[in-house]
Amino acid sequence: MSRPWTHWATSRDLASLRGPAHDAGTGLSGRSLGGAQRGSQFVFDPFDAYAAGLVSNPNVVVAGSIGAGKSTVVKMMLDRALDRGRRVVVIDPKGEYGELAGSHGVAVKALGRDGWCSPFPVSDRESRDLLRALVASAQGSSLTSDQQYTIDEVWRELPVPRPLRVLGALYELVAPHLSSATASPRRSLALVLYRFVHGDLAGLFDGPGQPMRFSGSLVVLDLSAQWSSNSFSVAALSAVAAAQQVVAGDEALGYLVLDEAWALLSDSHALRWLQGSWKLARARGLSHVLVLHRWTDVAAVGNAGSAERERAQGLLRECETSWLFRQPPDEAREMAVALGLHQREERYLCALPKGVALVRYGAHRSIVRVEPDPHDLSFVDTDGAMRIADRDQ
Repeated sequence: MSRPWTHWATSRDLASLRGPAHDAGTGLSGRSLGGAQRGSQFVFDPFDAYAAGLVSNPNVVVAGSIGAGKSTVVKMMLDRALDRGRRVVVIDPKGEYGELAGSHGVAVKALGRDGWCSPFPVSDRESRDLLRALVASAQGSSLTSDQQYTIDEVWRELPVPRPLRVLGALYELVAPHLSSATASPRRSLALVLYRFVHGDLAGLFDGPGQPMRFSGSLVVLDLSAQWSSNSFSVAALSAVAAAQQVVAGDEALGYLVLDEAWALLSDSHALRWLQGSWKLARARGLSHVLVLHRWTDVAAVGNAGSAERERAQGLLRECETSWLFRQPPDEAREMAVALGLHQREERYLCALPKGVALVRYGAHRSIVRVEPDPHDLSFVDTDGAMRIADRDQ
């Protein structure tokens, strides 16, 4: 007689071999996001997954080609998070989250149109780190030693408590050096700060009156007016910093969603600042959700083997949860390198149908078909404009 089996294997054994042992679902409770391969409902919340020991941090990356389903699952995750009493802030560069906001009775706020926001946290050290990142990103080059020293020196000249309009106050301290024909670190700093106070970035992160107040469980910050400009990475970095204060300053656990995240990851100065804030995610009760579609944009950060490239890939690897939708072969290869995917997982990415994702959470793997319920359909439809165009032709 032949035995019907050859050996026993535990789920831990199969996980180490990257076998699909966890497609029965996560075992978490709540509204489903879809169906796992073996038929069970797939429920996921990064904070619940962390509490259950499934992941070691709450950060999430969602990646996939255009139309594969990544926006749908992000909006569904946020809707379920809001039902659970989480706070949500969305940095929306293309104006795609208006329907989700409307379904929760929230008006979208457009940066610059509806007011300005202050990106500076309470901590002096964090504020100076952010200021360095903003100046370097705006000027498009790393700070010199003289600039580093000047920023610290000028920061100490600010009155205590720090003024509400930090950038404006700093500019007033260094503006007299603009009249000098001699180059100096203070004049260089004044030229960059001028952009924030009177130049192309004026009215976004410094302005008259009080900054915008973000209240309620859902905030959608529209950056579509800055999306096509060369200064988008600076605007996005400032918006992320302001949003972190909103979410982390509340007792409720919170999500911070950055759509089109490649714009920040490709900016080495912003990336360095993000790396520091990433490590505080657990302490702040904050889940960063990065949404990407062209993985080669991340792979293009710096030269091969450079610190910038390693920093970008390291940040993505520190996202314990990955929703990976269909990718063309060249993009799948870059994704495999960045996230350390197994060859089998790389092959999955090229063959996944629309609306199906390979979900990696900690040591676990699931193949999930995203299934919006009737309530979801009111805000996940991103192809509506295309259907209207087809109907009108």
